[in-house]
Amino acid sequence: MEWSIQDIARSAGTTSRTLRHYGAVGLLEPSRVGSNGYRYYDEQALVRLQRILLLRELGLGLPAIAQVLDGQGDSVAALETHLELLEQERRRIGRQIDSVRTTLRKLKGGERLMADEVFDGFDHTKYEKEVTERWGASAYRTGDEWWRSLSAEEKQAHQQEQVDISAAFGSARAAGLAADADEVQAITQRLHAWLRPALSSVSAGYFAGLGQLYVDDPRYGFEGATAEFVRDAMKIYAERNLDA
Repeated sequence: MEWSIQDIARSAGTTSRTLRHYGAVGLLEPSRVGSNGYRYYDEQALVRLQRILLLRELGLGLPAIAQVLDGQGDSVAALETHLELLEQERRRIGRQIDSVRTTLRKLKGGERLMADEVFDGFDHTKYEKEVTERWGASAYRTGDEWWRSLSAEEKQAHQQEQVDISAAFGSARAAGLAADADEVQAITQRLHAWLRPALSSVSAGYFAGLGQLYVDDPRYGFEGATAEFVRDAMKIYAERNLDA
C-alpha cells in the first residue's frame, strides 16, 4: 500500500514542501516517483516519517535526526524508545496541569500557596547533564543553588521575564528592526541581566555562544528567523559591552 505526497502531508499535519525538503536532504526519500512526477510513500516511509516527527518534537534538528536514524536500523526498538520518552513527557505535562489547577483553586479560595505544588512538573534539573557537558559542573551548581534559593514569587517573576523578553524580540523582528538597533540592544541588555543572577559572570564568548545555541536548539525558546535575529543581537551586544 502507498500514499501520495498530498495524502501524507494532510495526515501528518505537515506540507508537501516540507516532505520534498526532507527528500532533498536525504532524510525521507519517496518510495517511488510516478511517470507524472508525483511522489508516493509506502508503509516503511510512513514509519520513518513518524520517527522524524517524533524526533522533531524532542527538539532535534535535521542533521541530528539523520544521525539518529542512520544509527538505529531497528524501527521497532527505536519506536519503543520514542514511546517511553513520550510517556515521560505526558507524565510531566500531567503534573504541570495538576499544578496549575491547584494554584487556581488556592488562589480562588484564598489558600496559602506551597512552592513544591506551584512548580511540580517544572523540572529545571532536566538539563543538568547538558549544562555540565557544555559549561562544566560549577556552572550547573551555581545556577542550581541560585534557583533553589528563590521564593515561589521570585521564580515566577524570573520565568515571566523570560517570556516577556522572548515576546519583545519577536515584536522587534516583526517590526523590521535591525539587530543593532537601540531598541533591540535594550532588549538584549534585559536578556543579559536576566542571565546574570544564575551565573558568576557572563563573558562575551559565553553570551555569543548562547546566542548560537538558540539557533541550534529550539528547546531554548526561539525558532527560525527569530532565533537568528536574537543570536545576531547577542553577538553585537557581546562585542560592544562584555569582556572576552
